[in-house]
Amino acid sequence: MARAQVFLETKIWISDYGYEETLHGFQKSARELGVEQIDLLILHQALPSQFDRTLDAYRALETLLADGKVRAIGVSNFTVEHLTMLLDRARVVPAVNQIECHPYFQQREVQDFGAEHGILTQAWSPIGGITFYRDASHGSTLEDPVIGEIAKAHGKTPAQVMLRWGLQHGRSVIPKSTKPSRIKENIDVFDFELSTDEVDTIDALDTGRRGGPEPDAITLEAFGREIPET
Repeated sequence: MARAQVFLETKIWISDYGYEETLHGFQKSARELGVEQIDLLILHQALPSQFDRTLDAYRALETLLADGKVRAIGVSNFTVEHLTMLLDRARVVPAVNQIECHPYFQQREVQDFGAEHGILTQAWSPIGGITFYRDASHGSTLEDPVIGEIAKAHGKTPAQVMLRWGLQHGRSVIPKSTKPSRIKENIDVFDFELSTDEVDTIDALDTGRRGGPEPDAITLEAFGREIPET
């Protein structure tokens, strides 16, 4: 497959935040991927306890963008507060904010803020791959009866319905799978459309419960790890 047919997106981990550190982080990623240019490079998350390092890291992304080393830059797991502080200093508006977003946790305020500023929401775990406890019971979006009924009506799987729901909301969705059959299934979502009522019904499943770590709890002490040289 030709390089032009592949869109490469990767992240800078918090251990590589800082201006020079992030520039070097790009070099490590580019060497590992065997490319000279990355299509989208994002910061993995804010570092609230050392937000100046976050800002320096983003400034490095802006330099890489200006130098043509990356085609677009963005962030991940940023809250409205984090985005506000970033936009006060940034020269380039992030192209995306990659956040946990699925029927059980939708982060509408973050999405709305991003839309107001031209930041695309990119959903990680768009089919709720993290296990959730809902109504005091162990459950999963893939087993939700509401989503299951909608899937049955369209002759699709629950995963396909959730991906279609995200796309109809205008989000970028990036499901994860290592199985060829599931990867094929995840791509096969462009031959049907959810009705407005079906979209609203899925919207109503939001529990407000986050599956991943709280963005304000991220520290180098708890989450830092060395990213090795290649």
